[in-house]
Amino acid sequence: MRRKAFIIHLARATGRRSYVDRLMADCGMPAEIVDAVDGGLLSAGQIAEVYNHHLHEPHYPFSLRPAEIGCFLSHRKCWQKIVDENLDYGFVLEDDAILAVSDAVPAMEIAEQYIADAGYIQFPVRRPPANAKIIASHKNISLLQPAVTPLRLSGQLVSKKAAEHLLAMTVVFDRPVDTFLQMHWITHIRPLMISPSGLSDCTQDAGGSTISRDKTLVNRVCREFQRLIYRKKIARLSALHAS
Repeated sequence: MRRKAFIIHLARATGRRSYVDRLMADCGMPAEIVDAVDGGLLSAGQIAEVYNHHLHEPHYPFSLRPAEIGCFLSHRKCWQKIVDENLDYGFVLEDDAILAVSDAVPAMEIAEQYIADAGYIQFPVRRPPANAKIIASHKNISLLQPAVTPLRLSGQLVSKKAAEHLLAMTVVFDRPVDTFLQMHWITHIRPLMISPSGLSDCTQDAGGSTISRDKTLVNRVCREFQRLIYRKKIARLSALHAS
């Protein structure tokens, strides 16, 4: 298969470079570092070209931070590379993960069998939801369809067809990239996930998140309440469009 790993890395996040080098060595395929789009360097005009606060229902309750816009654009860069290089799939990785080869190799073997049909397969760093449907399994590796697509995009396989489709749909976007990918009734791509994936999170060891957070208690409480309401809407729509 024509395949390649793309590791998204923000150049100023120097504490993560050693993890990038490790991912390059451990991913088991040709690999390329993709310079992440630094949202903090985007002009107001550049942001206005790609970001519209309200495109899809349910309405996303927060304005995107520049870093979230940069993250979305960084994933679009990877999707474009998958298309331009005519790959069967790309293995898109963020630079805050560690890959355990002993688990990742058998996970990849199963995922490769299904990526052409699925289009998008997550390699998560968290445990899968308990209610996820088993699509396939071999030994201790399972390919799953969660009722609600989990957030975080630490790692995923993306087919060329899916990359083309996602690029066409996200010339302008209104929410974070992982949140957008939850809406399979909009994208017509139902992400699957592999577990165990071989990926683990190293965000804190690598210097913490590159996306800033609200610092005041009031802001945090308000955002958590709004996030809870939004996630309930996503869960309801996911169940409604489960078929």
